[in-house]
Amino acid sequence: MDIDAIRDAQRTLAEHLDPTPAWGAPALDEVAGCQVVLKHEEVQPTGAFKVRGGLNLLAGMSAAMRAAGVISASTGNHGQSLAFAARRFGARCRIVLPEPANPTKVRALRAWGAEVVLHGSTMEAAAGHAMALAERTGARFVHPANEPALIAGVGTLYLELLTAHPDLDYLFVPVGGGSGAASACLVADAVAPSCRVIGVQASASRAAHDSWRSGKLLTRPNRTEVEGLAIGAGYRATQAVLGRYLADFVLVDDAQVRAAQLLLLTHAHTMAEGAGAASLAGVLSRRSELAGARVGVVVTGGNASPAELAGVLDAPHVTAA
Repeated sequence: MDIDAIRDAQRTLAEHLDPTPAWGAPALDEVAGCQVVLKHEEVQPTGAFKVRGGLNLLAGMSAAMRAAGVISASTGNHGQSLAFAARRFGARCRIVLPEPANPTKVRALRAWGAEVVLHGSTMEAAAGHAMALAERTGARFVHPANEPALIAGVGTLYLELLTAHPDLDYLFVPVGGGSGAASACLVADAVAPSCRVIGVQASASRAAHDSWRSGKLLTRPNRTEVEGLAIGAGYRATQAVLGRYLADFVLVDDAQVRAAQLLLLTHAHTMAEGAGAASLAGVLSRRSELAGARVGVVVTGGNASPAELAGVLDAPHVTAA
């Protein structure tokens, strides 16, 4: 997995997706204490960045593999990526979600043509069931992180961002399984080597963070309510990249994420789901270190449920330091 694979993915995706905008929000800068550039992946057709990975994966599959279909486990956005791509390429798609599932994401999955299966209460249980289904049916099991084609596809967003803004000092990236952060590291190393990539994970689901700190693949309790960050294990493929390139890793709690969601809504006209606001939460937790810097923040998705949005509106306001 390298920058050439990401450049190849960019050429593949040019037939299917337009580049997403990246711009600043002066009102947000005042609160963050630095110059923030927001990368708006919430405007993708599926409402999240992962559509890039699904399209790149399905584009590289043979007709026979597409006919056999794809199966995966997801809290929603990864599944929508595969569902969107499967519809584009005429493949069968089944997605296993843990319960309780976000009804907004379930509705979207079904609208894109995916067959939705609810199983277990954690991503790990859902993934085990998805693998068993794939083995029984001959479908292609798509791991949410250990898939080079997904990492390369996601990497195209960072190629867009760092090509347009090569002078960023820092890039904050949310981490669940780590495909986004891994691809950000690869792109930054090739295109903007002075930019430091910082991972952000929920403190209640810190497996990737602890795996990176220890250099070993670890499992940890998975208790965050932030769906896109609700991963309880470190993954081999992404940890290999993070271990080599990631500059630092920040933990934030769920309340900090909700406060960042509210700040994006009130100061940047942006509706973000929890994982989509985690990068900004990480920036706010490091305000004193980032004063005056140019900081890239990826809004990875906007698929928030009505219940989640109600919680956001009750979150405390973040004020300038």
